[in-house]
Amino acid sequence: MKNNLSRREILKSSAGLAGLGLFGSSMEDRFKKADIAVGADLKGKVQHSACRWCYDKIPFEELIVNAKRIGLSSIELTGPEEWDILKKYDMTAAIGWGKYPAGMNIPNFFNKVKNHDALVGFYEDIIPKAAKAGVKNIITFSGNRDGMSDEDGLINCKKGLQRIMKTAERYNVTISMELLNSKVNHKDYQADTTEWGAALCEMVGSDKFKLLYDIYHMQIMEGDVIATIKKYYPYISHYHTGGVPGRNEIDDTQELNYRAIIKAIYDTGYKGYIGQEFIPAREDKMASLAQAVGICDI
Repeated sequence: MKNNLSRREILKSSAGLAGLGLFGSSMEDRFKKADIAVGADLKGKVQHSACRWCYDKIPFEELIVNAKRIGLSSIELTGPEEWDILKKYDMTAAIGWGKYPAGMNIPNFFNKVKNHDALVGFYEDIIPKAAKAGVKNIITFSGNRDGMSDEDGLINCKKGLQRIMKTAERYNVTISMELLNSKVNHKDYQADTTEWGAALCEMVGSDKFKLLYDIYHMQIMEGDVIATIKKYYPYISHYHTGGVPGRNEIDDTQELNYRAIIKAIYDTGYKGYIGQEFIPAREDKMASLAQAVGICDI
């Protein structure tokens, strides 16, 4: 993305600068931050996105304006009530979600047969809304094991997911199951390896069911991130970032080489978004997001 705003034009917008934390520093620092803020000279190969929940203390429209200035075109993990607001700013949601039925949450999802009717109703409702809003992916989860074998978890998830595949196919919306670590953040979560997720994709048997490969989570569970992506990329519809350890900035404070990882992802022919899902540790959260976009903009 080539941004033609001059420094003078940027500095005219005091409200925007205040939102980006540009006051209270030297003029030179302000110029440096302004250059970052407008996403100068992004290359255009990578589609950039950020997860709403990581910036939940920033008012939504303020986040949209500042994210777009950085060079993002998506704020994801947003729901139908937010998609119209994104559209107003010529933005989208790379992957969406909604208000799940009562009692449904990450630990309690498709691997429990008792949840299937309620979850099918939820997805049958949200899929057409997503299609109308131009949202191409909707997130889903396996649920926790709770003593269930991996084989039974696969069978149960398959039964539930296959019930919504005709609707997903008709509306051209992909249902993407997130792979999460069960060591640190989501104890006992079942979809905690890429191999398990790929097996489920084969069992469901639809091109509209794929995986959300969360790089942070899978580094904790499996490591060997680039080789895993090269092996399993046909099953992956979306990617999330996060610094390891700690899930903070993806800079040189953590162990992953994100520039190499992003290159490997796009070398597979991937055309989708990279969703930033780190939790900014710095006070200037938008500067951290701009830095992450720069790292991933290969």
